[in-house]
Amino acid sequence: MESVWLPIFLFAATASLLSVTMVVISYLVGPQRQGAVKEMPYESGMDPIHDARRRFDVRFHLVAIAFLVFDVELLFLYPWAVASQNPAGLEAAVSEGLVSGRGLIFAEVLVFIALLAGGFAYAWRKGVFEWR
Repeated sequence: MESVWLPIFLFAATASLLSVTMVVISYLVGPQRQGAVKEMPYESGMDPIHDARRRFDVRFHLVAIAFLVFDVELLFLYPWAVASQNPAGLEAAVSEGLVSGRGLIFAEVLVFIALLAGGFAYAWRKGVFEWR
């Protein structure tokens, strides 16, 4: 009788062994030199050598937020891609009345991609991606 926990145990053991192996190899192969520059803290793309109340450049945060927005919006395309790979599931959804049809779904995805492209063009035009 096969245990239900055996695959979970094998997965956990393999993941643990792989992570320990990678840490040991990186320690053995990686550079070992220490220095003042390597031990200095680094945050937000700037060296922390001034007063903590100093103003940060907003462009760093704009690029980070734009990346997160487009990254999260692209995650909405995955369910559509999975549904288009499984036509039987899509046809079942059409027959049950959950969706109107393939053409409507494809048109909605095209509108979504057009909105993404419009947002990207707007951000580009406003100079969010220019690093001066």
